[in-house]
Amino acid sequence: MIFVLISDSVGTGSKVLLLHGWGLNSEVWQPLVERLQDRFQFVLLDLPGFGHNQQLVPDSYDLDSLTTLIAEQFKEPMIVMGWSLGGLVAQQLALQFPKLVRALICVTSTPKFLATEQWPGIKADVLRAFATQLRSDPQKTIERFLAIQALGSERTKADIQNLKMLLANRPTPSKLALAKGLAILEQADLCEQIGSIRCPTLRIYGRNDSLVPKATLEQVELLQPSASSMLFPGASHAPFISHADEFADAVSEYLGKCLIA
Repeated sequence: MIFVLISDSVGTGSKVLLLHGWGLNSEVWQPLVERLQDRFQFVLLDLPGFGHNQQLVPDSYDLDSLTTLIAEQFKEPMIVMGWSLGGLVAQQLALQFPKLVRALICVTSTPKFLATEQWPGIKADVLRAFATQLRSDPQKTIERFLAIQALGSERTKADIQNLKMLLANRPTPSKLALAKGLAILEQADLCEQIGSIRCPTLRIYGRNDSLVPKATLEQVELLQPSASSMLFPGASHAPFISHADEFADAVSEYLGKCLIA
């Protein structure tokens, strides 16, 4: 079965594919789009099972198949920006389809989300609790996840309200896609591969992020020393919401340098 995913295109200039995180949709990028649409053409793609693609859920829903499905939607090289779960897909795109990715921006996303003794991240029991709650109350699970994403931000309550408002602009996600997405967060591990990424890469972190701890930054720098890192001191998991102006300025400056080089 051939899936044709729905996407929106806004703005003019170099194309930037935007990939959202778990439980949400591409509306979360609106603050960035509003600020930079005169400089870049943003392609807003809802992941399969989310937003406008709620009913398009492939039988095989893992990181490799998800990445391949997204790659099939596009023919020309683009800048790819992925947040959280979307960042995992973005990294896999750069690895699996390098000719499609001109530059890579990972927003509070790492090659591995599950915490181990050697790796800071999300504890396994937290992910299992989400999976259990998801079976009985998907909406409450998403709301809880939104609260954790904003935890530690300088503007926690405002961030949660903004995320909820943006989320409500599109259909609620498929329960199956939510479950499969959690499984990807638990199972995916690209640590050994990211050193092979050859395109310019920017990795953006929030100092107060509880899902991608600050300690991850140094570990990822060792794995991909060619990448640039940026830390937003007062941000948590969604710096493009809490620090929209600063985030847009940083992205614009970095891509300006990349596109000139």
